[in-house]
Amino acid sequence: MPESIDHVGIQRVRDAAARKGVTLEIRVFDESTHTAADAAATVDAELGQIVKSLVFVAPGPDGSLEPVICLVSGPNRVDLARLAAVTGDQDIRRATAREAQELTGFVIGGIPPFGHARPVRTIMDPDLGRFQVVWAAAGTPTAVFPVPPATLRILSNATVAPITEERRAADLEAERQAGGSMTDLVGSGGGSISNAGA
Repeated sequence: MPESIDHVGIQRVRDAAARKGVTLEIRVFDESTHTAADAAATVDAELGQIVKSLVFVAPGPDGSLEPVICLVSGPNRVDLARLAAVTGDQDIRRATAREAQELTGFVIGGIPPFGHARPVRTIMDPDLGRFQVVWAAAGTPTAVFPVPPATLRILSNATVAPITEERRAADLEAERQAGGSMTDLVGSGGGSISNAGA
């Protein structure tokens, strides 16, 4: 059963966008958009147009965990060494599901790029800029919204930086031949639109 468009998580995302003068067209589906591949199929988009909001953590000055959200194009994987270089946090690691929920206020599968429970440093994959429109989670595992990448960057106050693994030419060619609809090659975690596939 899909969540209502008035779900508290969806409302937080809508309100965060409205504070910056943007009205989102949030769509709620019967089926889950939990993985990047699911989301792409549901909204009839290329896998690369799907924004994965991946939560990482680094130790703060007082020993607490500081969240960092990486907005990553569907088929891409975060390169931890690159992310560490961009953030300056050598001890950065992927958040657990519990940490991700506690730090953002959203469950994995529905973590949006903005509207979190607290301010979060956000890094955006430059590959998302290849598209006119990208799709991101809207606060629940069945809700998404389309947005131009430049608007997404503004809404999430993101820094655009190269944080993903280099993709081999053979992988890119295979994806091109498959029409951009390869399943999300992300290893464990199933390629969640919101926190797997790091």
